[in-house]
Amino acid sequence: MENPDSNLALNPKRAHNNPLMLKRIGLITSGGDSPGMNPAIRSIVRTGVNLGIEVVGIQNGYQGIFDREFMPLGVMEVSGRIRDAGTILSTSRCLQFKEEKHQIEAIEILKKENIQALIVLGGDGSLSGAAALSKLGFRVFGIPCSIDNDLSGTEISIGVDSCLNTIVHLIDMIKATAASHNRCFVVEVMGRNHGYLALMSAIASGSQIAVIPEFRYDMDQIVENLTRRRLRRHNNSVVVVAEGACSGQEFMDRLKKAGGEKLQQEVRLTVLGHLQRGSAPSFADRFLASRMGEFAVLALNQGEHGSMVGLLRNRMNLTDLNEIKDHRPPLPADAIRLARNLGMEIGVPSET
Repeated sequence: MENPDSNLALNPKRAHNNPLMLKRIGLITSGGDSPGMNPAIRSIVRTGVNLGIEVVGIQNGYQGIFDREFMPLGVMEVSGRIRDAGTILSTSRCLQFKEEKHQIEAIEILKKENIQALIVLGGDGSLSGAAALSKLGFRVFGIPCSIDNDLSGTEISIGVDSCLNTIVHLIDMIKATAASHNRCFVVEVMGRNHGYLALMSAIASGSQIAVIPEFRYDMDQIVENLTRRRLRRHNNSVVVVAEGACSGQEFMDRLKKAGGEKLQQEVRLTVLGHLQRGSAPSFADRFLASRMGEFAVLALNQGEHGSMVGLLRNRMNLTDLNEIKDHRPPLPADAIRLARNLGMEIGVPSET
């Protein structure tokens, strides 16, 4: 019997036999929170219970290891959490964890707690920490949680879909005011080094321009496009700016300076900020997180470690943690083509 959910062919005969005799695993959420972390926690715990593995939650990310913030997680602790935003384990950034001596200290603490393996939910920084623990010989498994969708090894990370739904909903609301007042709105969205959120939300919301780190923008061309749109009697325009390209305020100031009287339209700024992280997880994120959580426990149980689970062509896939660091995925070529064919301005590729 072949497992249709994985190109790794997890052996169903071994999946419930606990061949490694795993009895106790740890779980942390680290870095920025993502909608879907709680469904992943729930899936890990319930799968662990089904396999006879105790799951221990570690609060406040890697810092919680040093502070000994351990809490047993059972079915009751995760009951109903599939619909909750954020993370019940809390999260933080732990700068000291970048030093090897503290990584060794963390491993010793985990061993004293009889924790045989650790599942890390987080983005590139968090998974870099997981890779460091793996290099030192501790069993670690990663689950991608990053609303920026900037991790290689997966087509989409947990939290991205929920975040995009929130952004599109908020832009729809902004467009109503923009149309009522004949305004151009600059909307700043998250995306530290990756323009995925800005590009996809601009396409889905019918915005006119996406300013993203991967492409250079021509302000004169943007002014011309916005002016042409106004002359065609469109009563609103929206420019979506990824924070990694520049701040929304900086872009708006440049737009006003370049546009001058030619623009003849009031320009306003909206920074969406942490609103983007705060929605309840969407169906897509609940399902993706549940799949990834279950797969992580099954894979650990079969001897896999030092890997991150990802979604590739709708199948669960494993990528070595060392291959993820500093390998930002490119923007989907078909999305770039689509944006341009829909008449959206995104500039030209940056020479970097």
